[in-house]
Amino acid sequence: MNRGTFSFDVTDKGDLIDSAANVDALRRLWLDRTLIAGNDLGPGNSGDFDHGAWHVGCHIVAAAGVRRASNGQLLWLTVSHVEQRDEYFASVTGETASGIRTYPIASLEGQGLLRDSLLLGFVEGTSVGHVSARRVRDAASRFNGWRRQEFDRPATSTEDGGTVWEHWCTLRDIRETDPIGTSAIRAYVSLVAALGDYFAPTVARGRRDYGHPKQLCALVKAGFISKQAATWDIAPVEIPAAAEKRFLEARPIDSLAAAKELSWGDTTRYYMFARRISRWSPAREVSRDLQAFGIL
Repeated sequence: MNRGTFSFDVTDKGDLIDSAANVDALRRLWLDRTLIAGNDLGPGNSGDFDHGAWHVGCHIVAAAGVRRASNGQLLWLTVSHVEQRDEYFASVTGETASGIRTYPIASLEGQGLLRDSLLLGFVEGTSVGHVSARRVRDAASRFNGWRRQEFDRPATSTEDGGTVWEHWCTLRDIRETDPIGTSAIRAYVSLVAALGDYFAPTVARGRRDYGHPKQLCALVKAGFISKQAATWDIAPVEIPAAAEKRFLEARPIDSLAAAKELSWGDTTRYYMFARRISRWSPAREVSRDLQAFGIL
């Protein structure tokens, strides 16, 4: 069925469907300047939003999820990078008979890992540390002057870096003519489809600045996410320091190991890093934001 003003295709349960139509709809939405415009797009340099996604995009594309496989092992789901082709894909990483392996979610192997798995929760993307595209060398003309290699930092660094800044770069041009930005959007739609309706709004609630509250409302109005998912009553859990160091490596094998250090219960959890967990947007604030946006 279709949902919202941008007619996103969703299942009967309200989860996004992994489809080309939804990739196109998300691209059109993030390039739209009627729902979100001006300062509400978020901070950036001149030209950053000429062909680029809303600011919230880099945060939600950089996030990840965890599921428990039918054999009891944890699975790490995220947007990963293919160095040989310099493009992104939705991946699932888990333990197999031949060791820890990372597969495209859409592959036979990926679907095999995910079959009958249980959603455990989500993990915030990194704003310091390494990027997933470690060996990339963007030209100065790419992404309105933002280059991914400038945000590839050691895990011990406190400077801006990590996967959030990586996808701030990739999402500065999301037109069909840019293969990297397009692959990031395509990968993200696949990831959201695998992690369900609550994934994107939960991560978007990690900030009450940068225009994120209004951008979250616009995602609801457009139909990318449901109002129910945007307002569920949850509070984030802080990621322990030891696990954080592993997440900052931005490699699926390290992130899977870090996810095993976290506590997963019977209810869906959201883990955030200590540096910005105080900026969480509680459900009551989101409800007020939606009302102010005209969503009742």
